[in-house]
Amino acid sequence: QDQLVESGGGLVQAGDSLRLSCAASGDTFNNYAMGWFRQAPGKEREFVATITWNGDSTHYADSVKGRFTISRDNAKYTVFLQMNSLKAEDTAVYYCAAVYKADGRWVNFNSWGQGTQVTVST
Repeated sequence: QDQLVESGGGLVQAGDSLRLSCAASGDTFNNYAMGWFRQAPGKEREFVATITWNGDSTHYADSVKGRFTISRDNAKYTVFLQMNSLKAEDTAVYYCAAVYKADGRWVNFNSWGQGTQVTVST
């Protein structure tokens, strides 16, 4: 069974950029919409961004719109999240997952991985 591994997190200053990667071990996820979620300390996991299986449509949470860009390279089984103009409130563990929409909410198909920590200092 293909798995997803997130990477690219780190400690940065406010205003900096980071690029997260979500790598699959095979092509299973190429046929799925993919999404990024995040969970800050003491808060519930929240939706960040999604992209359709072929990359022709994307959706973003209002809090990241205009700053974050989701993309994918199906030839490399990888989904990316380019994060610019980072803010302290972007500090969280970031997770990726195959997603579908149910009752107006993006829901993960697969179980969560370990995620990658993003810490933004001021």
